Amino acid sequence: MKQISTIISAFIMLFMVSCNNQPKPVEEATAPTPAKPAFTPYKAMLITHTVKDFDTWYAAFNGDTAARNAAGLTESSVGRGLDDNNMVVVFATASDIQKAKDFSASPALKETMTKAGVTSAPAVSYWNVLRDDTSKIPQMERLMVTHHVKDFDTWLKAYDGEGMATRAANGLVDRAMARGLDDPNTVTLLFAVTDMDKAKARVNSPELKKIMTDGGVDGPPQMTYFKWVKM
Repeated sequence: MKQISTIISAFIMLFMVSCNNQPKPVEEATAPTPAKPAFTPYKAMLITHTVKDFDTWYAAFNGDTAARNAAGLTESSVGRGLDDNNMVVVFATASDIQKAKDFSASPALKETMTKAGVTSAPAVSYWNVLRDDTSKIPQMERLMVTHHVKDFDTWLKAYDGEGMATRAANGLVDRAMARGLDDPNTVTLLFAVTDMDKAKARVNSPELKKIMTDGGVDGPPQMTYFKWVKM
């Protein structure tokens, strides 16, 4: 009887050792979430002017694509003014600012603009784009704010202190920020407008005026309301 008990005990120990030596199931590795690529600032050209007829101008603009590309101007976006539908906003990435400047001053472009029915002297500016949210959103209406500041870093601290959430609660969603290449203390901001009434109330509010004063804005801001028609 003692012998049988010993055999049973040995069998149990052997079974336990065998179980412990079984290979553990391999857990499937979870692929790491790819990091969002860091934003790289880029150069751009901005043109605003008025036209006799938008459709006529737009056809001429599309016909001039090759000339723009040859000047290093790509990814062109076009907007129309909300208050004046014949006011046009053109934004393009610029790979070579000198080429872009030569193109904007060229007789060929002036001739193209004349034939396209441009009725005002084009306002041309060049920018270093520091922030740009290109995610897809349904809102196409925009507010572009351009103003001059005493010191960019002081202004940026006040602007970031206001915060994106506060601006969004007032119908203004941050889309882009740029500094002038010819004058780095000239700043342009671009917002998507989700509620026009709230946005206009915020623009005219004492709270925003105080933020701008604290940030060193030293001139009247230029406000341009428009809607993208090509992005």
